[in-house]
Amino acid sequence: MVKSPLVLASQSPRRKEILLQLGVNFKQIAVDVEEIPLPHESPAAYVCRLAEAKARAGYACQNTAGAVVLGADTVVVCDEQILEKPESEAHAKSMWRRLSGRSHEVLTSVCMFNGQVAELELSVTQVQFTLLTDHMIDNYWLTGEGLDKAGGYAIQGMGAAFVKAISGSYSGVVGLPIEKLIPLFDQFDIAYWCQPVKNRALD
Repeated sequence: MVKSPLVLASQSPRRKEILLQLGVNFKQIAVDVEEIPLPHESPAAYVCRLAEAKARAGYACQNTAGAVVLGADTVVVCDEQILEKPESEAHAKSMWRRLSGRSHEVLTSVCMFNGQVAELELSVTQVQFTLLTDHMIDNYWLTGEGLDKAGGYAIQGMGAAFVKAISGSYSGVVGLPIEKLIPLFDQFDIAYWCQPVKNRALD
């Protein structure tokens, strides 16, 4: 039986690695979706809206008949405020000092869309930071690792040194919650645990 082809509507190398880890054959495309919260929109509603918008945008720009598009979005939330990607050194360091020695939430929503049905799932993970020293903050900034990441850190990279404990989905913090993906793959007839193939972005 022929399985449905999957299109990942994201250029994130971290999401790509998770799909490769699961043995999923897929194509990767970039989509342009405005990432601005609506007035009074909760972080959960915001991240779910963006995941669906990305999936629908990906479906609109790809030409593979019968494809299923996966959209995803991740935000870091502290004190009910969304912490986006840092805009400057001062912004990044202020976020890390705010997160130091306390817990925050990482929300990742995934959406699969086949042109008719859109299914959404939300992963919420509690991440506790160790108490950060000025030395740690200054030196992590010099790595440049957190510049393109929500909350300004990478749990799968050098930013792991910030993390004291997590409760929830590690892969959700990275960018794709595996425990949410597998039931969606089964529902949309997406094969996993396959032999790896060369993945490429669509033109």
